[in-house]
Amino acid sequence: MSLERKSKPLSLDNIQEMWTKDAIINQDELDTESLKVPQLHAKYYGLYNTILLMRKQNEQIDSSLLLERRKFYTGKATADVYEAEPFPYKVRDKDDLKLYLESDEKLSKTRLKIEYFDSMLKYLEEILRQVSNRSYQIKNAIEWRRFTSGYGWFIDQEEERSISGS
Repeated sequence: MSLERKSKPLSLDNIQEMWTKDAIINQDELDTESLKVPQLHAKYYGLYNTILLMRKQNEQIDSSLLLERRKFYTGKATADVYEAEPFPYKVRDKDDLKLYLESDEKLSKTRLKIEYFDSMLKYLEEILRQVSNRSYQIKNAIEWRRFTSGYGWFIDQEEERSISGS
């Protein structure tokens, strides 16, 4: 299991690749796997926070760009903006303005990035749930082994006797 993040760029594919490796529980070393749970949580929670910040930055960029593009389409941008990107109309109708803004390439790119970050965050939330449940999965595996070896039933009976005082 690799707990260090490589210098690969953050992408959904890279996170999925990391989790595919980290999700494997070595059945022969359950004690070691149990000790890795906090490290895995720190790794993926760190990724979650990094991507959440990247998403917030892109939301800010989107808001600024929305204002800029609204000015552009309503004819309120500066002359140098129209020299660089000519637009001969002034959109006055709110419905038309909404249509122009929804189909704007620059805005679409930032919104697509935000949606991509949302997908990454959702995936990381699921990973964090799995990591949080990992201790229970390991505990259940240990108890199942004890039970199938006949040792677990005897221990449970002894614990019941000591609790009930018999």
